[in-house]
Amino acid sequence: MDAACIDYKETGYFSQTVIDYLDDVPELRSFYSHRPTLKGFAELFEHKKVIADRQLLVKVLTEQYFKNSQKGTPELESADFIRQKITLLASPDTYTVTTGHQLNIFTGPLYFIYKIVTAIKLCRELKEAHPDKDFVPVYWMASEDHDFAEINYTNIGGKKVHWWYEASGATGRINPDTMRQALNQYKGVLGIDGHSHELGEMVETAYTAFDKLADATRYLVNALFGRYGLVIIDADDHRLKQSFAPIIERDIIEQNSFKNIIAVNEKLQNLGVHIQVNPREINFFYLKDQLRERLVFEDGRYSVNNTEITFTEEELKQEIATAPERFSPNVVMRPLYQECILPNIAYIGGGAELVYWLELKSNFDFYGVDFPILVLRNSGLVIRKETAAKIKSMELAPADIFKSADEIKNSWVKKHSSHDLTLAEEWREMERAFEKIKLRSHNIDPTLAPSAAAVQARLKHAMDNFQKKLVKAEKRNYQTRLEQIEHIKDDLFPKNSLQERQENFGLSYVKWGQLFIDELIRNFEPLDFKFTVLTE
Repeated sequence: MDAACIDYKETGYFSQTVIDYLDDVPELRSFYSHRPTLKGFAELFEHKKVIADRQLLVKVLTEQYFKNSQKGTPELESADFIRQKITLLASPDTYTVTTGHQLNIFTGPLYFIYKIVTAIKLCRELKEAHPDKDFVPVYWMASEDHDFAEINYTNIGGKKVHWWYEASGATGRINPDTMRQALNQYKGVLGIDGHSHELGEMVETAYTAFDKLADATRYLVNALFGRYGLVIIDADDHRLKQSFAPIIERDIIEQNSFKNIIAVNEKLQNLGVHIQVNPREINFFYLKDQLRERLVFEDGRYSVNNTEITFTEEELKQEIATAPERFSPNVVMRPLYQECILPNIAYIGGGAELVYWLELKSNFDFYGVDFPILVLRNSGLVIRKETAAKIKSMELAPADIFKSADEIKNSWVKKHSSHDLTLAEEWREMERAFEKIKLRSHNIDPTLAPSAAAVQARLKHAMDNFQKKLVKAEKRNYQTRLEQIEHIKDDLFPKNSLQERQENFGLSYVKWGQLFIDELIRNFEPLDFKFTVLTE
């Protein structure tokens, strides 16, 4: 693939806060630790404090990966390589670069893939800069998330593949045995069956050989990325939660995260930042099979929403001590949990994620946990050959295609028309005439000057409207060519959104195979912070 890069601000799809963070605006510096640069990482290593229990982490990951090998389920690809990567985590000179996402079926939208590719590529760059250390890319499965409606579909080739099922509780614990219709539909859109293509075999095995969606997702993501050393973690684990239990207990009872983050959010709002998440007084859910409900404090007792379950403070402490896996962090506490159980140095996230992490640093400081370096994931746009040919024939630059269809059309017509479609010169002549009129009217009666200015303003408005009519009339002369622009926009920006937020990776993978991921890794540059346009 050929790659072209443009600034994020040129796309019009990224918030001002994200642009300000990338531009190192001073007002934001107190809300994160180190800059996302090689220099920033070098500074972090000077004082990085790992509080994770490395031996426990290795033990849990090894079991999660290989517990099913005795049960007749398929052996994971790259098994020996993954074992090596997991074992490396026991070393004090090994660090993780983490990204996280929900358990979207068939991996969901393209940016799921882009997040992981960014983590893999950043690990390679850090290893090159610090050969005395090792770096392991990690995908954190949001297996405790309960929003099934956000993960039970994917869009591919303009079609929506939907898993019709009524689910409750943590999504990672759902059995995917009702996915057959969605599985067949997905493979049908791709034009493959379970035996005719590598991807067909992957999804067929993933969603039929495992009884938990977390295990199915691990299998599929490992099949795609295991060869690159990606390690996948499911933090829905008794032992990992046990290591986090002191903070669980303290935060529920003292409500520290609520106090810390509310104070920061006020400061961010004063800077014009759009707040992404608002903390609750208690930022934990109570988790059991088929149940994940908020924990609230009412009338001197801790209650689980929509249930009869309640605890006194002493009973709560006992429950946390004996069954910490039942306490599930929400969106503001999950990052802290992550940094407590991983030797992590960077978090790869999208624009909205990056902004909500800016809300969290004071809470990390309160609990004495190092804040990771925040890295905006790579964004990409994949242009098929047919669309690339249209773009070339229309002589459009990569940055042009991010403009609205009307903007592109107007620019194209003005550039290619044999007529002068602007009235700029004529207006300059009128301005000179109005200067004389205003001067003459002022000499006759000074109070007439504003009236002359008002007439000038009305005429300018009329001239602008007439210029638009000229462009519109010329557009009709180029109607067939301009329809190409509509086709280009519809193909590259489905639903007027970024391709990566809508389209699944499947069609590209069927066409390119593993080479598709190789090309992403080759072309993505995590610390350059540019939008990558890839053309077949």
